[in-house]
Amino acid sequence: MWDVELDARGLEPPEPLERTLAAVALLRPGQRLRLLIHREPFPLYAMLDGMGCAHRTEALPDGDFAVLIEAAARHA
Repeated sequence: MWDVELDARGLEPPEPLERTLAAVALLRPGQRLRLLIHREPFPLYAMLDGMGCAHRTEALPDGDFAVLIEAAARHA
């Protein structure tokens, strides 16, 4: 079960990226987001790495992608 699911399939750039970054910013440490998107979001990966978020991408049978993102732990 995912804490948040964002369906960005069919949205035109940069809306999927903007919505994803906004959703990731609201995640608490350890929470997970599942992004559904119609193309692989290569620019997103470096941004998630820079934010310290773990992520992996799965190709779905229908040709879409699911990007599984886990929020970074925040240090005080």
